[in-house]
Amino acid sequence: MKLNDAHIAIIGLGYVGLPLAVEFGKHYQTLGFDINQARISELKRGEDHTLEVSRGELALASRLSYSNEISDLRRANIFIVTVPTPIDEHRQPDLTPLVKASETLGEVIKPGDVVIYESTVYPGATEEDCIPVIERVSGLKYNVDFFAGYSPERINPGDKEHRVTTIKKVTSGSTPEIAELVDNLYRSIITAGTYKASSIRVAEAAKVIENTQRDLNIALINELAVIFNKLGIDTEEVLLAAGTKWNFLPFRPGLVGGHCIGVDPYYLTHKAQAIGYHPEVILAGRRINDSMGRYVVGELVKAMIKRRIHVAGAKVLVMGLTFKENCPDIRNTKVVDILAELKDFGVDADVFDPWVNSEEAMHEYGITPLNRPETGAYDAVILAVGHKEFREMGAAGIKALTKKESVLYDLKYVLPAESVDMRL
Repeated sequence: MKLNDAHIAIIGLGYVGLPLAVEFGKHYQTLGFDINQARISELKRGEDHTLEVSRGELALASRLSYSNEISDLRRANIFIVTVPTPIDEHRQPDLTPLVKASETLGEVIKPGDVVIYESTVYPGATEEDCIPVIERVSGLKYNVDFFAGYSPERINPGDKEHRVTTIKKVTSGSTPEIAELVDNLYRSIITAGTYKASSIRVAEAAKVIENTQRDLNIALINELAVIFNKLGIDTEEVLLAAGTKWNFLPFRPGLVGGHCIGVDPYYLTHKAQAIGYHPEVILAGRRINDSMGRYVVGELVKAMIKRRIHVAGAKVLVMGLTFKENCPDIRNTKVVDILAELKDFGVDADVFDPWVNSEEAMHEYGITPLNRPETGAYDAVILAVGHKEFREMGAAGIKALTKKESVLYDLKYVLPAESVDMRL
């Protein structure tokens, strides 16, 4: 297959798929496919509720069309799968979206076609879990009738500097020829360049350890924050001092949620356990990071009791619901852990987040964020996400929301240390 003959289909138009479809749509005939009719209708109107792509950027993709009709996929000869790879309630990989996408591809794939997976998985998942589904449904044989590649996504939601084209892309293919084709395809749109891995499994492993490494670094800082809190030392002051050394890594404590860092390590540990190895360090880091919501509420409750604020029935405002600042993404947000723990203490908690879609928050978590918090109403405020709107409010604006006797807990170092009661 020559790149000039490429007709690309992107399966899944979320935070990963849409920016990719837009870039390919500037150069190739590209179909953006999603099973969500509302999403397709929104994009046809030139709108993107994720705010990853502007109306102007959508308009530049002159060769991009959208559909939720499986039959339209038959026009493509290169399929790129960008569906979510979540974990279930037992923190085990949930490959359901990948399997369903592979079943759909099995219905439309033709001899000579290429399937490229971008979804984050454990090493081996593409060829052990996804390809057999395509073979079963299509009746075609892998690496004889059709071929595969893997190029892990490197999207950073809300980041307007590091975009899909400016982040170096790892590529791979099921044969040397397909590896070259996949690499050339991505290199044609990625200005930062590509790195061709030696195999699909190597590319899969590279992706899953990127976020595992970040998870462990944050877990270390979270544990240090707990220790320094017990010692009565301000963690941020310690980190600023240590950061004067040229090779000190500038991680900060906090809630570890989102679609990658809080999820990907479980894919790796699942595979490790499947081959008989019990990972110690990775799971220890996960336990620390997963416990931070409970720790935050425990410290807040202690502070409230010291100020003789009655905890049961107290009104607490949680500022921020998204998993990161200046972004509407609420996938796997750990703010919900704080809300659940507050509920266990009998606290009446409100959520305020100007970035969040209320319908999505209700659908995902049963939460209805406030349009505007009430002045002078709260016994405590937890500043959970560092949105620019909260920074602009400043200490005075946020304290105006609280009662005379209250606690202000800043998890994100949004406000000066002297203006808050507690910092993580």
